[in-house]
Amino acid sequence: MMSGARGQGPGAGVVAVVAVLLAGCTAPKPLPVLGQVPPFQLTAQTGQPFSSQSLDGHIWVADFIYTTCTGPCPMMSSQMRRVQLSTTPNISLVSFTVDPQHDTPPVLAAYAKHFTADPARWHFLTGEPRHLTDLGLNAFKLNSVDGSLTHSTRFVLVDGARRIRGYYIDTAQLLHDIRQLGREKS
Repeated sequence: MMSGARGQGPGAGVVAVVAVLLAGCTAPKPLPVLGQVPPFQLTAQTGQPFSSQSLDGHIWVADFIYTTCTGPCPMMSSQMRRVQLSTTPNISLVSFTVDPQHDTPPVLAAYAKHFTADPARWHFLTGEPRHLTDLGLNAFKLNSVDGSLTHSTRFVLVDGARRIRGYYIDTAQLLHDIRQLGREKS
């Protein structure tokens, strides 16, 4: 009498199932480091100075928007709100304006209120166009703030050491990677 399929012992099937299950238990590959965000000082929607130091040690998500945008910005801000609702309070969100002439702190505060932004977590920042351009173009590698109001529709995942770890259009993948980054040791 032959036991198992094709002459294999009775434990061969069990060993194969265990191997497949264990393969799923391997640690995910760490997210790549794609760049470094330098220290910066801007102005928050509260009118108070905002220092990047307040983000140090926290995972954060950045995007570039402007408040009079009728195209992608409202959708992006709705997605940021979804990220706010889907993550723990230690995850920060930062929306940089590409229209600093119009998007003053009171305008940004009204926009933040419209999207029910948690002011302890979600910061809307404005400042000198040259500082915003330096961040948008040189640090995030996305866009300049040159008065054209053109900007990227990507979200950027940044770790607690201000290292860029990913670019996203899909918030499902962003949320997945936020959870993964939270498990990584920075």
